[in-house]
Amino acid sequence: MVSFYKTENNKMVQIEERIDGCWINVVDPTERELDALASSLGMEDDFLRAALDEEESSRIDSEDGVTLVIIDIPRVEREGDAVIYSTMPFGMIFTAKNVITVCLAENTIIREFAAGSAKQFKTEHKTQFALQLMYTIANRYLQYLKQIDKISSHVEKKLHASMKNAELIQLLDLEKSLVYFSTSLKSNQITMEKLLRGRQLKMYDEDQELMEDVLIEVRQAIEMSEIYSSILSGTMDAFASIISNNLNIVMKVLTSMSIILTIPTMIASFYGMNVTGLPVASFWFPVGLSLILTGTVAIYLKIKGLLK
Repeated sequence: MVSFYKTENNKMVQIEERIDGCWINVVDPTERELDALASSLGMEDDFLRAALDEEESSRIDSEDGVTLVIIDIPRVEREGDAVIYSTMPFGMIFTAKNVITVCLAENTIIREFAAGSAKQFKTEHKTQFALQLMYTIANRYLQYLKQIDKISSHVEKKLHASMKNAELIQLLDLEKSLVYFSTSLKSNQITMEKLLRGRQLKMYDEDQELMEDVLIEVRQAIEMSEIYSSILSGTMDAFASIISNNLNIVMKVLTSMSIILTIPTMIASFYGMNVTGLPVASFWFPVGLSLILTGTVAIYLKIKGLLK
């Protein structure tokens, strides 16, 4: 899908076709749409296709007056009752007259910009528009990181009540999400620092200040993701140790009970054989002997802490 937007009277308005100074939003386009857009812009479609590769890493590239900036943006998906956080590449292409955003799937950040929720920018000011997008993306990382922290705290409370595989798997998914976030944020930081140092985009003083604000948010998100990942990793290790310890306790109790139940079985086996010469071969003696030995062993195991 290819959409065109332009700010008019400080409001974002969707327009029918491309004009100079407009924002071109490309989401999961067809081959026909890509070819038509590339032909309309008078450029090769390599830059347009770059951000449509799920494995594309964050980078900057320039060619024939066209600049491509790819960064990773966060996304959240639901799989049944589970919430999965991940990242995907997001491309921004700067031509002489337009700014183009390219993404594999619809996302809340683009929807908010298209709805005009972001203020104080114009589509004609390409650099400012891109920096506003980056700032919103960095804030969205922080928002999702706080959500991950709340979910992990809730799952931990459930694990205290009952050790179930579902909660442990959910913690594992959250840990994977933090790894994705941390890796993507570090790549984004390198790309943004190149933008700040380089000359790929023309920046005024206020643009440089905004880029520095973006980098501060990104660094904060990196620090938060590493802290949460460390805490979550330690929590999972602790719960794994608890589960292992609980299993050892259960096995200890079962072994102790097996030893106790073995005593009357052995005595009954001796006195149940069809032989003569057994001492006190009357009914009460093996029963009494079994009770005495069983009680003695049970008390001994209780003293040693092997039986609850």
